[in-house]
Amino acid sequence: MPKLMDIKFPKGCQTLPEGFWSAVDVWINKPHVVNKRLCGATETQGGDVEPEEQLTSLLGDPGLLTQVLVFMDRGDQSQTHQQDKPWSSSTRTFIPKVSCYGTTLHKELILKDFSRQQVTFLPFEEDAEGRVSVKMDNVYRIQLCSQDCEQWSLELHVLMADSWFSDGVAYAKLPWLSSALLPKLVRWAAECKSSEFRSTLSLLPVEKYGLMYQQLKEKYKAMVKVWPEVTDPEKFVYEDVAIATYLLVLWAEERAEKNASVRQSFVDLGCGNGLLVHILTSEGHPGKGIDVRRRKIWDMYGPQTLLEEKAITPSESFLFPSTDWLIGNHSDELTPWIPVIAARSSYSCCYFVLPCCFFDFYGKYQRRQSSKSQYKEYIDFIAEVSQVCGFSTEEDCLRIPSTKRVCLVGKSRNHLASEEPEIEQRRAHYIQSRQMSSGVTEQRSDSRNGRDSCHRNADIKSCGGSTWVAGFQPRDRVETVRNCATLPRDFVDSVVLRVVNVLLAMTMENEGGTYSEWNKGVEGGRVYIRDWRDRSSFKVDAKRKPVSPGALKTRLCWFHVHHPQGCPLQADSCAFAHGPDDLRPSTRPLKKIKNEVF
Repeated sequence: MPKLMDIKFPKGCQTLPEGFWSAVDVWINKPHVVNKRLCGATETQGGDVEPEEQLTSLLGDPGLLTQVLVFMDRGDQSQTHQQDKPWSSSTRTFIPKVSCYGTTLHKELILKDFSRQQVTFLPFEEDAEGRVSVKMDNVYRIQLCSQDCEQWSLELHVLMADSWFSDGVAYAKLPWLSSALLPKLVRWAAECKSSEFRSTLSLLPVEKYGLMYQQLKEKYKAMVKVWPEVTDPEKFVYEDVAIATYLLVLWAEERAEKNASVRQSFVDLGCGNGLLVHILTSEGHPGKGIDVRRRKIWDMYGPQTLLEEKAITPSESFLFPSTDWLIGNHSDELTPWIPVIAARSSYSCCYFVLPCCFFDFYGKYQRRQSSKSQYKEYIDFIAEVSQVCGFSTEEDCLRIPSTKRVCLVGKSRNHLASEEPEIEQRRAHYIQSRQMSSGVTEQRSDSRNGRDSCHRNADIKSCGGSTWVAGFQPRDRVETVRNCATLPRDFVDSVVLRVVNVLLAMTMENEGGTYSEWNKGVEGGRVYIRDWRDRSSFKVDAKRKPVSPGALKTRLCWFHVHHPQGCPLQADSCAFAHGPDDLRPSTRPLKKIKNEVF
């Protein structure tokens, strides 16, 4: 029963012993943040019990019971911790990312001894018939120890180090417990930070999410290879797969609660690349996506994925009375309007929003509180909008490769349907108050009355019904480029040449009479070409791909044409053409896009 390892805390750590139990709770409830082969775990509380009672029911054998009790009683008995604190027990069930155990459940009985500041983990397996098999070889204990209440350390003890079993999933390797888990626990305990947001997937059964995510990831992973957009394919594909998984599990749970069999319909407002719409539609949910700008990838989905190019302006023309759910996935300026549109569409319409950029009803969101992070303040603002609109708002955190992971869900109302006229007046007053604070003049406060008005964008199909505001502006169909990528090439070349000529004529003499080198090519106050063949004079990018043979000599060498010294390389060594006679046509093959994966 050896002590496998111990790590000392920084001297003067002020978060202990409370931080220790906070770190232990993270490992119990969120093992996937350390063990990447797990999707999560579910915990069942056992209440405050005596260890003998809980262990007797699990072990049965008095000999094993004695062995475990002796193991749990080991430690420094001279500690000054409180002796009257109770034991607590719970059972957690591991959820692997990839199902590898069949119907067998891998569990751990967790016993917290608050008097000795230790927690013991007893793994066991339970088959479909309820038969239990205890894994005595993998019993371990984590203990917080102190010498003088100032110097703390964290110890890892195992019951049987020589016969320890590992499969890399539910049963971790002993070196991993020492080198990965224990340092994490020390860091978490020392920091003891409380998150501003809910834990991930708090509204869903994690085991169902994990299973669904693996199925969808395998089904749609081929899209990464044929992604035609300039955005990162892995990030966007797997992020949308995760969001689709969340919605599909959320909707399945909703159908189970309502004892319904018909799949929910949806509209994705500001659908972007449309991949989320494509996945949800392919999985059997009727719906469509609307965005102000068409994407290249839209043509690859097929006719079953309904995507519309249209500017969305909050108005009577953009109500969806027959739709079950409205989705706002990074919907930017539409984000605060989605709860409003859902509430005004019908009493049964629900919504899901994943806020990203910070927009108010009429423009950029202006911070009002310095005590919160800007992200937390904006999430609270959208939650306030939702509550004013009559929703019982729930917050959750997604598992996606993004720093903006908090979503808001409105799937029930906090008022009766008969109270809708009063709630509508409250909505209109709230929107008007936000408009007045932003300095925009509103045409009317009641969304149900007034003359038609709509901000139209040239070349965009837009709304024509009664608008609710005068200050809202949908984004342009053509994305504004804010760098020189769209400037005429001749203009760019002329500017570059003027700058270079000025630099070539410069002398860099300082007060001491010597010359400071603003470029490695400066010699005696004159600018010369740096020899780029000398790799020691600049940092080499190891990830940079070599020039494709089909792209060689397809453009004129700038140095050969413009620099007074010409190109420092010989014509046969330069990737660019030294004169018109040296030019070659490009033989680089065009990238082929395959549609069959869709």
